[in-house]
Amino acid sequence: MLILLYLLPFIGILYGLFHWQQRESSLSKVVFAGLFAGLVYGLLLSFSSLAKEVLLWVNIVGNGYVQLLKMIALPLVFVSILAAVAKVERASAIGKISFFVIATLLLTTAAAAFIGIVIANLFDLNAASLVAGEAEKARGASMLANQDKTAALTIPALLQSFIPSNIVASLAGLGDTAMISTVIIASLLGIAALQVARKDALQGERIALCVETLQIWVLALVRMIIRLTPYGVAALMVKVMVSTNAGALLQLAKFFVASYIALALVLLMHAAIIYASGRNVKDYVRKVLPVLTFAFTSRSSAATIALNIEAQTQALHIASPIANFAASFGATIGQNGCAGVYPAMLAIMIAPTMGIDPWSFSFIASVIVVVVIASFGVAGVGGGATFAAIIVLSTLGLPIELAGLLISIEPVIDMMRTAVNVNGSMTAGVVTQRLLGKKLSALDSAQR
Repeated sequence: MLILLYLLPFIGILYGLFHWQQRESSLSKVVFAGLFAGLVYGLLLSFSSLAKEVLLWVNIVGNGYVQLLKMIALPLVFVSILAAVAKVERASAIGKISFFVIATLLLTTAAAAFIGIVIANLFDLNAASLVAGEAEKARGASMLANQDKTAALTIPALLQSFIPSNIVASLAGLGDTAMISTVIIASLLGIAALQVARKDALQGERIALCVETLQIWVLALVRMIIRLTPYGVAALMVKVMVSTNAGALLQLAKFFVASYIALALVLLMHAAIIYASGRNVKDYVRKVLPVLTFAFTSRSSAATIALNIEAQTQALHIASPIANFAASFGATIGQNGCAGVYPAMLAIMIAPTMGIDPWSFSFIASVIVVVVIASFGVAGVGGGATFAAIIVLSTLGLPIELAGLLISIEPVIDMMRTAVNVNGSMTAGVVTQRLLGKKLSALDSAQR
C-alpha cells in the first residue's frame, strides 16, 4: 500500500504528459517535460528507503519502452533498406553509401580516441591511484573471464561473421552481428528486386508495391511507439536518479569529469564536421536533441535506431538509404564514445602501472590503431564498451582487470558515451549525404 502511495506522483506525471501530448503538436517539448519531471521525481524518490521497490514498477514503463524500440529496430532497418535499394537504379550506389558511412565512422573514432588520449594525459589519470572494492574486483574477474572470448577474434573471422547464414535467425536478432547481417540481407533482396524488374517490368512493379505496402505498415508501427517517448524518458530518468551512487561519483570525480570533457569535445568535433558539410549547426542540434536525449537516458544505441532514422529522414532530410545505413552501422561499428574515447582513456590510465610513458608517440599511435580496429570488432562480439576495452587492452598487453575499478561510475559515463555514439552515426549520415550530393536525394524523393 505504501509503494502505491509513492507511485501516485509518477502516475500523475504520466497522466499529465498524456494530456499535454494531446494538445501539444511538438513531441520534443513533451519529451523534455517528461525528462525534467522524471529527474525531479527520481531525485526525491532516491531519499526513500522504498526507492528500489518503487523503481521495479517504474521500470515497467521505462524498460518496456526500450524493449519496444528494440523490437522495431530490425524490422525498420530491414524494410527501409529493402525499399530504398529497390528504388536505386544502380546497385553500385549501395557500395558507395556503405563505404562513406563506414569510413566516416572509423575516422571519427580515430579522432575520438586521440581526444580521449590527450584529455587523459592532461588530467594525469592513473589507475594506480584507484582503490578496488568487492564489486570492482568482481568486475575485473568477469572481464578476465571474457578475455578468452575475444582472444580468437581475427579480422577475417569478424568479416566472415557479418555474412548471414540464416535469414530467419538474422531477422530474429539472434547473434552479435544480426544488425549488420540484416542490412546485408535487405540489400541483397533489394538488388534481386532490381534484377527482376529489368527482366520483367510487371513482376518488378508487383514486388515494388509489396515492399512499399510493407514499409508503410512498419512505419505506422514505428510512429505509434515513438509517441510513447515522453513516458519512456520520464521513467528512464527516474531509474538514473535512483540508481546513481553519489558517493562513487565523488570518489572517482577526476575520471568522471575528464570523460565528460573528452566526450563533449567529440561532440564539438561532430559539430565542426557538420558545419563543414554545409549544415547550420544550431538547426542540426535543435532537430536531433530529442534523439540524443533518449540515447542519453536509455544507454542503448540499438534502441535509438528508430528515432535516429526518423530524425535523419524527416528532420535532416537525409536520403533514407543513407540514413538507414548510417543508423544501422553506427549502432555496431565505429562507436565514437564506447569504442573510441573510453578504451583509449583506459589505456592511458593503465600504461603508467606497466612502466609505459603515456605521452610516448609510438604508444599513442599504437592505441589509436588498435582502437580503430577494435571499434570495428565490437560488432563481432557484442557488449559495447566493455568488450571494446577488453580487445584494446589485451591487444596492447595491458592488464584488463584494472578497468573493473570504474564499475561504480560506469552507468553515468555510459549515458554520455551512448549519446556520442548516436550523434556520430548521424554525423556519418550528414557527411555521406553531402559527398553523394543530389543523386540520392532524387532517388529518395522518388521513393516517397
